Amino acid sequence: MTRKDRSPDARFNEADPGKIERDAALKAVTDNMAKLKALRLAREAGEPPRLPATVKKARAKSKKPGEKGPALADWLASQQGGGRRT
Repeated sequence: MTRKDRSPDARFNEADPGKIERDAALKAVTDNMAKLKALRLAREAGEPPRLPATVKKARAKSKKPGEKGPALADWLASQQGGGRRT
């Protein structure tokens, strides 16, 4: 072994065919993503700005101060009648 072979960087200087293929595939994917991003940004720049979609929330029925819910005994009877056992 020569002194050059013993250096810590010697193993990284060797050309690995698998690494070359991976690097080429990575570069192709990265270039394609950059091209698509540029096209998307150009398309969005030409469009009028979008308004944010407003979502209406369904409100629960508000009880009036004078109204009360069903009595506990009635509620329990309806739960048992509905097939629930507590």
